[in-house]
Formats: sequence, structure tokens, C-alpha cells
Amino acid sequence: MAVLPLLAKNVPGQLRPLNILRDLPAVADLIDICFVGHLDEDGLQSVQQMRRSGQDRNFLNWANRMIDSLSLPLSGFVWEENGNIIGNVSLVPYRHSRRLYYLIANVAVHPDYRRRGIGRMLTQAAIERACAKGAAEIWLQVRDNNAGAICLYQELGFRERARRTFWRWSGEIIPPSGPLLPIVRRRPKDWPEQQKYLRRLYPALLDWYQPLPWRLLHPGLLYALQRFVLEEETRHWVIHQPTGLTCLTWLPTNGHYDMLLLAAPPIGAEAAIHDLLLHSQNMLRHRRKGLALELPAEEYSQAIQSAGFYIHRTLLWMKLEYENARFPSKA
Repeated sequence: MAVLPLLAKNVPGQLRPLNILRDLPAVADLIDICFVGHLDEDGLQSVQQMRRSGQDRNFLNWANRMIDSLSLPLSGFVWEENGNIIGNVSLVPYRHSRRLYYLIANVAVHPDYRRRGIGRMLTQAAIERACAKGAAEIWLQVRDNNAGAICLYQELGFRERARRTFWRWSGEIIPPSGPLLPIVRRRPKDWPEQQKYLRRLYPALLDWYQPLPWRLLHPGLLYALQRFVLEEETRHWVIHQPTGLTCLTWLPTNGHYDMLLLAAPPIGAEAAIHDLLLHSQNMLRHRRKGLALELPAEEYSQAIQSAGFYIHRTLLWMKLEYENARFPSKA
């Protein structure tokens, strides 16, 4: 883990824009320090990629011309003292439905320099830059147990709009305690109900950041042919009950964890979810990979935990409400 030198507390610092041509390795070191114990495999990989990118001159020269069009943490601000970067905020642009969104990310202040308002000034600078760029919406995400950061963001005008939990499978195959409910393959006529329940659990509110891969989910012949040609594999397992259809979809990834998507009615689906998760573990054990599931916080928690999954993290998605913002006002 990188270690920054201790700096004198009374030396005034400088807020300045991130310079990707020279700052990325130092920012990666800072993130490593500030989020130690909180970075998962993907987060650690992102930090390593930031370090490698900071040493790739061809990438840096290209990215420096594309900062405003790439959904990567290549824009933002740093806080510098005595030539050392001790604070950072990233500003990541997303374009969706002809609208420009900004995600404020990687708000980090070296532990020896906290409680000086540096995080607030960095976040304010990011808000001001996003407004100047014509952002339709400004968002950030924060862990639900980070009370200090949540309070700061609320003071700046952010309001919680979604709370989502990331579940991970423990790797233990749990034997069923009794017969499983009848599990069948998805039929084309199941699609309207599956789509309705998918939209309930994966709302369009966050489509700008991570839209559902509808092309991989749709049962139509054209979509099936596309998946066949591109060698894209998906599987759908369904349980039909009087309360409604419950469908679990497997989406393989190149990362450490394959994703599961759940479509289920709001009530009466707990037993079906439990059985589908057990079924997926058996059907996918040859993959020797982890399984992950993202859902609204506290939805079906008991059924998911009883199937061998644990909470990896819960994130609050917060949106800047301009009418409540103390700084700055929207132009």
C-alpha cells in the first residue's frame, strides 16, 4: 500500500484541476490509502489501472483530448500541499437520452488532513464544474455507514433517491431442506411479466449509469440470433406461483463475479427466490466463479441470506436537488 509523507498541518493548500498527464499515479496512491479495507477486487483493479494509465503516454495524450466524452474518472480536482496530492474528487460524465449526467466519485482526503473542510471544497468545485458544463443531473454514491459523508452531501443539497444492496454468494452450496418448487425455462409469453418486475427492481432512475442489458434479456428471435452470432450466453430460470412469476437470469461476465438479475413480485416471492438461488449455484458450479446480485436495500433479505449470500455493501444514490443546494445555484 502506498504511503504519502506527513505534511505540516498549518501549510495552506491549493485547489486545482486534475492534470491527468501527471496526477494519476498520486491519485491512485491516495485512493489506496483512503479506502483501505473498502476496495473490492474490481476497485483494486481500477486503482491499478489508474496507475498503469498514468504511465502510458499514448493513452494520456489521447484521453486528454477526450475527457468530456469518456465515462472514466479523468476529470476533477485535487488538493495539493507542498507538492503532494492529499485530496481528490473525480467528475465522470455520462450521456443518456441526449442528456448530460455527472457522477461525483473518489472523494478522498488523506487521513492526516481531514476535518479541515477539504472534502467540502473539493465537492463544491466538482458541482460548480458540472453546472458550468450544462449537467442535467448531478449524482454521487456513498456507503450507507459513512454518516459523516452523508451529512456533508445533504448540507450541499444532495438527497437520497435510491438505496441498493450488493449481495455476493459465499461459495458454499447449500443443500435444499426439502423439495424445490418446480423450476422451468422461461417462455416467450413470460417476457411481459418478467419485464414489469425487472423495471420494479432495476428502476429507470439509474439507467444513465447502468441500464439493464435488454438486448441480452429479450426473448425475440432477432435478439436470440444476435446473441448466437456474438456468442453471448444467458440463462433464465422461472417459478410460476399464484402471486406471480419469479425469474432469475444469469449473465456471465469477464470479472470476478457473474451477475444475477431478479424479476419478482413485491410479495409472496421469498420461497421462489430462495429456491432459484440454490438452483443457480448447482447449475453454475462448473464456472468456479462468484455470483453477485444487486437489489433495492432490504428487499427479500431473509430469502437471499438463507441461500448463502451475504451483503457486500449498501450504497446510497444521492442526487443534487438544485432548489435545496446551498452551493452553487444552477445557472
